[in-house]
Amino acid sequence: MNRDFPSEGRMERGQHIMPVRVYFEDTDLTQVVYHANYLRYMERARTEMLRFAGIVQTDVMAAGTGYYAVHNIDITYHRPARLDDRLTVVSTVTLVRAAATHLSQKVLRGPDLICAASVTAAFLDMDGRPRRQAKLWHDHFTALMQQAATN
Repeated sequence: MNRDFPSEGRMERGQHIMPVRVYFEDTDLTQVVYHANYLRYMERARTEMLRFAGIVQTDVMAAGTGYYAVHNIDITYHRPARLDDRLTVVSTVTLVRAAATHLSQKVLRGPDLICAASVTAAFLDMDGRPRRQAKLWHDHFTALMQQAATN
């Protein structure tokens, strides 16, 4: 990891871990994080996790190969995060299918669970139809899943 870009996070035991700071723009009038911003934090973490897997979405799309899109997300909010909190988004691959990858994502403040989500990211061709993930990507996500399961 380049120290100039801590927002890229890091891989640790098969999980992607990304720090997030809560800024004023992330909060509502009461300085509590607006619920939709957790989805933004998780989206950024998934994008950086893809980069660690060697998948740069802009390159994949420019090549006409396809793109990942959220097919389903189930999110539960446990407690509020507030202005200036230091949060961590932990992303774990839980299932790999031919055209989709399932992840568990948690937003933590220290040891406290702020929110958790189950996400299905589908790989689509440039016309928006499901398409098999490249074997290399499928194998990489499977390895991450297996590594995380052994910890």
